[in-house]
Amino acid sequence: MANSHYVPHMPHNIVVHPVDHCVVESLMSLVGKVVILETTRGRLDGCVVAVKHDHVVLEERNRKFFVRIAEIVWIMPD
Repeated sequence: MANSHYVPHMPHNIVVHPVDHCVVESLMSLVGKVVILETTRGRLDGCVVAVKHDHVVLEERNRKFFVRIAEIVWIMPD
């Protein structure tokens, strides 16, 4: 006997963070330079070593930080 209580599959909520191309381009122009980043979690400073479409890699004292671009509030070249 078929199930008479069919419940349609409920869609999952998907959070989408748009890519800010202006921020990505600005960060790309700063590769090799020391910057200060203010993020939603605090301030970081270091040398920009790589920029991807969704994150930036900072290096400070041989430690690497991978920072999501969506979390950056402002950028200041040092």
